[in-house]
Amino acid sequence: MSMVSSATLLGTERSEGRGARLIKAIEAAQRFLFSNQAEDGHWRGELEGDTILESEYALAMHFVGRSREAKLGKAANYLRLKQSPEGGWSNYPGGPPDVSASVKAYFALKLLGDDPLAPHMERARRVIQDLGGLDACNSFTKIYLAIFGQYPWSRCPSVPPELILFPRRFYLNIYEVSSWSRAILVPLSIISARKPSCPVPSSAAIPELMSDARKPLKRTAWTSFCYAVDTVVKQVEKLPLSALRTKALERAEQWTLERLRDSDGLGAIFPPIVNTLIALRAQGYPLDHPILQDQVRELEKLEIEEGETLRIQPCFSPVWDTALALAALVESGCAGEHPALVRAARWLLDRRGHPSGDWRLKHPGADAAGWYFEYANPFYPDCDTTSQVLSSLNKVILPAGEDHARCQRAIFESHTWHLGMQNKDGGWAAFDRGCHKEILAKVPFADHNAMLDPSTADLTARGLEALAELGFGPEFPPARRAIRFLRKEQETEGAWYGRWGCNYLYGTYLALWGLWKIGVDRSDPVIRRGAAWLRSCQNQDGGWGESLASYDDPSLKGKGSSTPSQTAWALLGLLAAGERESDAVRRGVEFLLDRQAADGSWPEEEWTGTGFPRVFYLRYHLYPVYFPLLALGVYARGEARPPRSQVHTADTSLLHLTPIGGSR
Repeated sequence: MSMVSSATLLGTERSEGRGARLIKAIEAAQRFLFSNQAEDGHWRGELEGDTILESEYALAMHFVGRSREAKLGKAANYLRLKQSPEGGWSNYPGGPPDVSASVKAYFALKLLGDDPLAPHMERARRVIQDLGGLDACNSFTKIYLAIFGQYPWSRCPSVPPELILFPRRFYLNIYEVSSWSRAILVPLSIISARKPSCPVPSSAAIPELMSDARKPLKRTAWTSFCYAVDTVVKQVEKLPLSALRTKALERAEQWTLERLRDSDGLGAIFPPIVNTLIALRAQGYPLDHPILQDQVRELEKLEIEEGETLRIQPCFSPVWDTALALAALVESGCAGEHPALVRAARWLLDRRGHPSGDWRLKHPGADAAGWYFEYANPFYPDCDTTSQVLSSLNKVILPAGEDHARCQRAIFESHTWHLGMQNKDGGWAAFDRGCHKEILAKVPFADHNAMLDPSTADLTARGLEALAELGFGPEFPPARRAIRFLRKEQETEGAWYGRWGCNYLYGTYLALWGLWKIGVDRSDPVIRRGAAWLRSCQNQDGGWGESLASYDDPSLKGKGSSTPSQTAWALLGLLAAGERESDAVRRGVEFLLDRQAADGSWPEEEWTGTGFPRVFYLRYHLYPVYFPLLALGVYARGEARPPRSQVHTADTSLLHLTPIGGSR
């Protein structure tokens, strides 16, 4: 049925044919989303990562004695398919070869039976040697190679399990590390201490990748200090197992087991699940132990078998996908009480975090948490997902009764949690408060570039959007602090850095959107500079694009082949800045209308998602559906749908509890 009527289009739309085309495009995208909705109400698109996932999966299967299964041959096919013509493997399509990704792929292929004299293996070997060989790999790769006897443990950085014993009053303790690194490092500390050994056949060994000359590392004073500490730790580790280390190993094991409860593996994400599997085995758990078998099953859930290939997702993104789909559908004209949207809202209400998650240590006053990203990851709700779910739930009209009251309660409690997660600088980070101690980025095992979780412009802007949806204005103190943070973070040319999406286009769209939604005047210089920057980087074809290479080279900000998702981001930023009638917006809309597929989606092979800048990137397969739909919907309406707070009801039992309802 028709979801958008011509009445939603502003009278300034001069071409009746173009208006009809716009409505047709919106309806087609809506049909596509509804056709991909699960029966229980949620959406989930594929989340694609680089080949480190398939390589480590093959190694993990060897670790549990299952490397001869036929599906591993399909994983090998996928690795060969993703090899560049030059011979290496990169972190994203078209990117430069990455030494760690290339070493793992080469080792996995050799383990799975590829002839080292085959042309593709010879090419890979040359690339790896040119990049510096095994010594040039990151710390996590070296530890994985040491487990399988391919790199000396003595040259791996130590991850001492005693870190788990450091009290919170210590300047450095495990809770000063980002939540994702914490979930990786705690089980990894068991591995580092126990040094498990899983031999591979001699035919799979990779001594040919060892470099003849080790390049000296460039070190700051702090880095040199941390490496000196690492040397001392290595000497201590040669002594017999002490009571302190035994206690630390027991505490690390207990910590890990506690966070498996009600979760799809530790952190519900691939690397910690693999580390948990290896760590518990190193602690003496037999391979047939139910907990180990559970972790193997969680890995297997991430498989996508397609013909003769097998690829692995880093995790699932259903809460994120569902919240964004809801926003796109309502903003493009779907009624808030539509049964499909009500089902999605009910599904979201069951996906909130556990009240005793790690976040509680720095936010002890909250009795409930926000939403997490995956199917089941209750210890790790995040501010980005929570902001988006708050905004999206507030657009849905649940029928009066138990569900409506439950939704009100969830919005209030999660909003309260989210306010308490705001950092002192006025911004929001992803999972933690106050996780910004730079010294942690200098420790020897921190070369994965993910030890910290500081405030970012994109998460802060999404937080402003959530506040606006709930009825707050720019004078609300948390909003005022967030606005100040965004003003400070704007770059000279007008753009904002995008931590969780590529890159300056993502950050700038969200900053402009959040500032406008909360009530900052469109004539404000901060908005005018942002809009001018977006106009300046529009491509000749009317679209916008930015390569992931901009994380390595800021001169590439806003430059790249046009993509539907990034074009939608730029359009949303310009619409927020009041430029609906501009030539830039008209051309951007035409770009989207011209490139929509017959099924209502938009084809997009480029990767526009960010896991960890310069290290790990993502392709969200639904991004080129709900972002273009959102942009076209907002354009068709002329403005975003005005906020309608779920908490503004006659239910006085909630009204006296909530701060929601500031000036707009």
